[in-house]
Amino acid sequence: MMGSKSHSSKSSSPPSSFVYFRCIPILTVLVLSLTYLFLLFVPLRHVPRGSSSRLDETQFEGDLRDVMFPWNRLCFGPTFEKLKIAAFSKTWPIGAGPGGMERHAATLYRSLAQRGHKIHVFTVPSDRKPHGDIHEGNLHVYFAANDHGSVNCSLAFEIFNGVNADGAFDYVHTESVSLPHWRAKNVPNVAVTWHGIWYEIMHSKIFQELLSDPKGVLPGSVNELQEAVPRLLDEIRFFPSYTQHICISKSAADVLVRIYQLPPRDVHVILNGVDESRFIPDTESGIHFREKHRIPRNATIVLGVAGRLVQDKGHPLLYEAFASLSWRHPGVFLLVAGSGPWARRYSELGPSVRVLGPLEPSELSGFYNAIDVFVNPTLRPQGLDLTIIEAMHCGKPVLAPNYPSISGTVVLNEGLGYTFSPNVKSFVEALESVVRDGPEKLKGKGMACKEHALGLFTATKMASAYERFFLCLKNPRYCQYPLQSDC
Repeated sequence: MMGSKSHSSKSSSPPSSFVYFRCIPILTVLVLSLTYLFLLFVPLRHVPRGSSSRLDETQFEGDLRDVMFPWNRLCFGPTFEKLKIAAFSKTWPIGAGPGGMERHAATLYRSLAQRGHKIHVFTVPSDRKPHGDIHEGNLHVYFAANDHGSVNCSLAFEIFNGVNADGAFDYVHTESVSLPHWRAKNVPNVAVTWHGIWYEIMHSKIFQELLSDPKGVLPGSVNELQEAVPRLLDEIRFFPSYTQHICISKSAADVLVRIYQLPPRDVHVILNGVDESRFIPDTESGIHFREKHRIPRNATIVLGVAGRLVQDKGHPLLYEAFASLSWRHPGVFLLVAGSGPWARRYSELGPSVRVLGPLEPSELSGFYNAIDVFVNPTLRPQGLDLTIIEAMHCGKPVLAPNYPSISGTVVLNEGLGYTFSPNVKSFVEALESVVRDGPEKLKGKGMACKEHALGLFTATKMASAYERFFLCLKNPRYCQYPLQSDC
């Protein structure tokens, strides 16, 4: 009888493990969706006096460790105290095509070195080829690569310990997990800048899933989502291995405090900046760039996109949206700068698209000046893409998804550009708005973008904020704002 009952039970209901695994995708998406809405509409915590509005941000007085808004909004004066900082970066940009995190690191550390601080960077070349170490004044870049061209952590630490023995570092800084958490927890005074966190990556995977499999008919297509929650939990557990956390968007800082449960005083916002002397409005360079790449003179509007041409950067989305737009508006032209699998697909769209390949750094400003609108179709709602702020510095409005990191910091209103939900229908509607506005209105929005970028996204403001941040961590006197030397 017992055997009969057992058999009956098994045949009448699925095993508990089967039910569990079938529920994972549903529960994952439900939890992420609810949490995403929670973050969008619920304020982070009680906001200290003077930090809730932009007007009050410029009038802030108090301890900088209590600041919830980007440090870039404040104006820090000169300092005579110099620092010795160790920095770990995934790669160091060499030639064309390096990622934004690497270009950010090079801009930041060069700027800090120019301010008189001794900066020692432990990294590898972005082209994964042999290169000698770089020593330029106060900037020292040590290449410590393994056989695969990635950072050899043991070798990097041998060099690090040797430089540290000649005079202890005031602070250690790492770009994301370039300094692994299992190393970081054994190193005193470690600050990390997060260019993306797994919580945001899970949102990216949701958007990619909805775009590639809108009806949910592909078997096994949600496997990555099933694996995402354990990876998120693992990340939450190791984040305290780093002493201080810098986020490049306010939305990411909210997540670190609210979801990752880090102490608010250990979480700070410093926005990315680019060289404001290099990215400037230049009509002549734009005309020259158009002539060089044979852009038709009768093009009504020229859209531009730059970066790695891969799926998670949203190129399937842009491909579909532009294909839909171009047959209704044949005068609209698309310039595609970058390399990747989608380069060939774009060339299939015909003469209204020009695929340029990767551009050298010296060509980027000309590219931005040659377009009317910069498009960033990314499916990765994380960080602050340098290409967006480079285009803004060149006086171009932007078209980007309505992620919190973008709509909360970059495209604050319609006067700065256009946002859309990460789906084809919404993207096409935004593109139609661009066409309706026309070149003259786009120029006006571009000038507003230039002003906005100069107020927040400059290398000078970024380096000044990082400088004060490290000084504050070394000496609490510098945590007070404003000091007598501050502007």
